[in-house]
Amino acid sequence: MLDRRRLLAASLAAAAGTALGTHASLAAEPGLLRIGYQKNGILAVAREQAAIEAALKGQGVGVRWVEFSFGPPLLEALSLGAVDFGQTGDAPPIFAQAANANLVYAAAQPRGGSGSAILLPKGSNIATLADLKGKRVAFAKGSSAHNLTVAALEKAGLSYRDITPVLLAPADGAAAFAGGTVDAWTVWDPYFAIAEAGEGVRILAQAPDITPTNNFFLANTGFAEERPQVLKAALAALGEVALWCEANRPSVAASLSKVTGVPVTATRRAVDRIRFVIAPMEADVAAEQQRIADRFHRLGVIPRPVRIADIVWSPPEAPAPSPKNG
Repeated sequence: MLDRRRLLAASLAAAAGTALGTHASLAAEPGLLRIGYQKNGILAVAREQAAIEAALKGQGVGVRWVEFSFGPPLLEALSLGAVDFGQTGDAPPIFAQAANANLVYAAAQPRGGSGSAILLPKGSNIATLADLKGKRVAFAKGSSAHNLTVAALEKAGLSYRDITPVLLAPADGAAAFAGGTVDAWTVWDPYFAIAEAGEGVRILAQAPDITPTNNFFLANTGFAEERPQVLKAALAALGEVALWCEANRPSVAASLSKVTGVPVTATRRAVDRIRFVIAPMEADVAAEQQRIADRFHRLGVIPRPVRIADIVWSPPEAPAPSPKNG
């Protein structure tokens, strides 16, 4: 029989989705939009509703969905051209850009929700962010949890050197947290929603208490340049899905619970923390992303400075109608 620790780790591992190597066998295919997604948020709902498929039918374009457990491997696939489009949190595209990845920001999900947190296990004596000094804190390298951890330390007057970072993918982080080998775990939904229901688990801080949290829709550079109408249609369809999600949260939770196997009570907590919206890369969102990039470079976490504005996609304007003969 599984004990509580093993059950938590197993549940979170199941939510993580398929292996990171899923994208390796994919090759560029004409007439196909390949979307990298995680089992949460707007893209997961759009997949269930076949909303993008319907929007692209008139262009003769099909859709293939490729599942990832978190952002960095998704963007690796995007850069390699194994997928064309996907969504991540704030940090992954910064790490990717610093590594000269082949991608652009296509749209944003500004203030996407409070769906990430720093969690404490049962029996922890940590009471404040300052108490993280000298502790082992788990998070996924290059993920939004990485940024949240660094921002939380800054807020507490601590430096990155004041903790022992334990760099773990979400499923491994779940096992470490459940097994008591780390003192804190920074993670996002649905992992957050599952873990917070565990016996004695406490929330030290949530993202809105620490720093603005934005998500991003990204595209392979070549794809965005060569097939802008496909990208525009996909984003328009996702905008409609976002509006539906805002108005139908119980249905969203039921749908995602069915897809992920995560209990509906946990899924509802996660869904209630999401702000379902899609918007262009406005100046304030780009500026916040630049501040994060500058922070990572200042800490020496990324190898070179990056300029976010350099990879913001601008949709082409529709051609003006030809003048009629008078």
